[in-house]
Amino acid sequence: MSTSLEQLKASGTVVVSDSGDFESIAVYQPQDATTNPSLILAATKDPKYAKLFTPALEYAKSKGGDLDAQVDNATDRLLVEFGKQILALIPGRVSTEVDARLSFDTAATIKKAHELIALYKSVGIEKERVLIKIAATWEGIQAARKLEAEDGIHCNLTLLFGFGQAVACAEAKVTLISPFVGRIMDWFKASTGKTYEGDADPGVISVKKIFNYYKQHGYPTIVMGASFRNIGEIKALAGVDYLTIAPTLLEQLKNSTDAVPKKLASESANDEPIAKVTFIDNEAEFRWALLADQMAFEKLHQGIRQFAIDGQALKDLVRAQLA
Repeated sequence: MSTSLEQLKASGTVVVSDSGDFESIAVYQPQDATTNPSLILAATKDPKYAKLFTPALEYAKSKGGDLDAQVDNATDRLLVEFGKQILALIPGRVSTEVDARLSFDTAATIKKAHELIALYKSVGIEKERVLIKIAATWEGIQAARKLEAEDGIHCNLTLLFGFGQAVACAEAKVTLISPFVGRIMDWFKASTGKTYEGDADPGVISVKKIFNYYKQHGYPTIVMGASFRNIGEIKALAGVDYLTIAPTLLEQLKNSTDAVPKKLASESANDEPIAKVTFIDNEAEFRWALLADQMAFEKLHQGIRQFAIDGQALKDLVRAQLA
């Protein structure tokens, strides 16, 4: 009998590994992989990854500048080194995140994206194998719009919690979005005191709505569910475009033979019509929609703060190595 992981892949969902621990990635044979500052920070604390600091430190010293500049350069090169090692294990793409502190600066986000792509190119990785991961703020979405349309750089819009964010990302023609299923559920559980499972999970409901909306209105942007708390959430989204899953949950799916029926499909997306919404060139309406969605507003900003904290902790590790 096929495993639950095999059934999930057979449903048409592309399985992505959500990890900075590239040694665990090959076990589950994912198509793509995603990283973020928190995952990379956790991985760098494992002694087996100490060797990855060497090319990063050498690169920073070759670039020169003061210590702060060297820390920034070494950190970027470290992110790319993780991406390079991951890409040696998978056939698809890796997502590498822009510094969360740039989440409200369109120009700086664009600049950093180009710097990361240039670093990948310097180690033999073409931009087609990289997704630049950007927080789904108004500024981040506008940066992604330009990167996609003018620069041919593909983007993964992350920390996505609200329908309005998803609409704006689709209108910006970004390659992929990452709605955070588990964090949406966390907020509702804390707010209501209720326990949610499977199809009743608010995070699952959110992703299903986005998926159906995109298919109904012909948006090619990939929907990649992320941030899962249990395999029940994953099974409830079988058939969605992509799912990025942590190794612990991939292991549970690999060790299970429970049925994973297909729940989402393009053919059935029109069963419940969703009226078209637009935020094109309308920053005020986007901001109002985000503010009106208390969960999305709170979780977006909370996520940016946490990624910034972990990003700074990673830089502190790099600074200690350089010093």
